[in-house]
Amino acid sequence: MRILRWVLAGIVVAALVAFTGATVFRTQIAEHLFARAVKENIGRPLAAGEADGIHVFICGSGTPMPDPMRSGPCIAIIAGTEHLVFDAGTGGIRTLTRMRYPVGELDAAFLTHLHSDHMDGLGELLMQAWINGGRDAPLPVYGPVGVDEVVGGFNAAYRIDSTYRAAHHGPEIANPAGTGGAPVPIALPAGPGGQAVVYDEGGVVVTAYKVDHAPVEPAFGYRIDYKGRSVSISGDTIYSPNLVAVSEGVDLLIHEALNAEMVVAMQAAATEAGRDGIAKIFGDILDYHATPADAARSAQEAGAGRLVFYHTIPPLPSRALNALFMKDAKSLFDGPMDVAEDGFLYFLPAESEGIELKKVL
Repeated sequence: MRILRWVLAGIVVAALVAFTGATVFRTQIAEHLFARAVKENIGRPLAAGEADGIHVFICGSGTPMPDPMRSGPCIAIIAGTEHLVFDAGTGGIRTLTRMRYPVGELDAAFLTHLHSDHMDGLGELLMQAWINGGRDAPLPVYGPVGVDEVVGGFNAAYRIDSTYRAAHHGPEIANPAGTGGAPVPIALPAGPGGQAVVYDEGGVVVTAYKVDHAPVEPAFGYRIDYKGRSVSISGDTIYSPNLVAVSEGVDLLIHEALNAEMVVAMQAAATEAGRDGIAKIFGDILDYHATPADAARSAQEAGAGRLVFYHTIPPLPSRALNALFMKDAKSLFDGPMDVAEDGFLYFLPAESEGIELKKVL
């Protein structure tokens, strides 16, 4: 018993010493942690120095609905020397910055369509690309007809802010000639099979293709090819034969999806609560989004190597819901599939077949 008492006393003393030390040195510990965080987050970009290939940053995998794990739609690419971003939903650019993506090195932005949740973060994207990159020309923003009006609106909204920043930081950091965006409207050939190469720089080829998101017209998906590797991003669409055709053989298909059973349950709850407007919206969105089964069918028919669900409806605040969300898809696609979260980073090494997934947030 005496030995036990001494052991217990020693544990208590050790705990008191540890607690006292932590209290006394709290500031020093905080300073150390802060310095390490600064070095990690303001140091070299995450993808710098890594092997050549396509780096895919999931900076926004959500929808207009509040989701603690997902910002609005946003996918960014580093392939060779090219830095591209596809859609700019709410919070996406901040997630991208937290992922240590070199926003100041952006070469172009692409919008899949002009729904607000896919471009309401565009103003912040343009500002961050300008102020962090010392740009001397506006960032090209590719998108459907109407992109000039959207980009012009953001340019006008941020004009006053840009004059303040130019005056404060000087032209070497905030060159007035580089502020804002330069719209690049995309007009694809008529017909449901429309597609065209819209970007070809540094060995990176971006093909825009039509998808079906009626009444939104036109709406695009994008395929990115680089050194034998490929990624296709669906944008918003129902099942699309054109997506399947253009995405043939892609290594990674990033496809939106809506689980109809889950949304119908939410619609019923809204109706029961007397929230008729919200109930109608839930009903309306059922017919212009793909289901997980539709996305899986598309991936299987295209021969995709891996399927990633993004723009997931409804929000999935717990990973425990992922299996329910993908329930009908599992039997339709032979390859691996993921429900994306912000902070996922996929790496497709050049001229190979492997795909690496990291969770960096």
